[in-house]
Amino acid sequence: MPTLTPTRKRILMGIVWLIPIACVVWWATKQEAPRFPSDAGGIVALVGALGLYVVATLMRAERWDRILRRADVDCRRADVYALTPIGYMGNNVLPARGGELLRTFLLGSRAPGSTKRTILGTILAERVLDAVALGVILVVLASNLLGELPAPNMTVVLAGVAVLLLLIVAAAVALLKFRERLLFVLASLKPMAQPTRQLLSGHGIALLVLSLAVWCVEASVYIAVGRAVGIELGLQDGLAVVAFTNAAALIPAAPGYIGTYDAAVIFAVNAVTNAPRSAVLSYLILLRFVLFVPITIVGFVLLVVRYGGLSRVKAAREAAQAEQRAEHEAAAAAAAATRVESHADTAASTA
Repeated sequence: MPTLTPTRKRILMGIVWLIPIACVVWWATKQEAPRFPSDAGGIVALVGALGLYVVATLMRAERWDRILRRADVDCRRADVYALTPIGYMGNNVLPARGGELLRTFLLGSRAPGSTKRTILGTILAERVLDAVALGVILVVLASNLLGELPAPNMTVVLAGVAVLLLLIVAAAVALLKFRERLLFVLASLKPMAQPTRQLLSGHGIALLVLSLAVWCVEASVYIAVGRAVGIELGLQDGLAVVAFTNAAALIPAAPGYIGTYDAAVIFAVNAVTNAPRSAVLSYLILLRFVLFVPITIVGFVLLVVRYGGLSRVKAAREAAQAEQRAEHEAAAAAAAATRVESHADTAASTA
């Protein structure tokens, strides 16, 4: 089987990401024409939604800063606040949540004495807090949405259980066969797990409360955008929609969560309101504008002005890869020395 060159891989990946985008565009052309706000009340509501999203973004930056301080990452608060929109910009335009790696590489280049894995671990801690907060909201407030979901097909459920059991067996076999290598990998990942483990404390409870507050503010964004297009959402409805749509965004999708996010928004709004289809489409388009366009522009400007653009990211990534290779070589040399010493001890005891 011929090996794909890096250029062909990028082309293939681009085609894969374009498929859901094309599907969404095709779907939109089959809907009624959207109507956007033209009266003063609608425009004020839209401006208010933008302001609320700025507040939510600043709260997220403050939460990340506190996680970094707790993990003893020596960094400037200005970098934390600047890299937060850069990370969201990267998630919006790059596949596989590439913005998280952007934050890791750029902060790592400005935080001497802190490893990239520790910084990535703080971002993982953020995602854990978001997942727990969204889970709480879904269970407590979004049960009406969960009730709207179709009953699962038993054949699919049984197939999923079978696949899960096979994965468990394969993991057990791999654990027995490659025990030493797995232990080495787990040891190398330990710095990433440390920030998340620190959440099991009063500090973690405080951050969870802050995370719930962040999602309440973001729910207000959803409510304000709804008011701009004539869709009335209460606080419970806004929380239910924001929790369901962001949980759906965890599913791998194209940059900007094209496809999965859009389907989740439409499903959630239809579940809590009786809005006409044209209003729901207007809501989706305006919501995407508020949540994706300004922060992407701000993130790109900060990336270029403050951090030197993509060339700086590439240099930081290469430095991180060189650092990782050096760590692997040192660990391999230490393991080899341990094996030699063990064999010498065995030979001495035998003699």
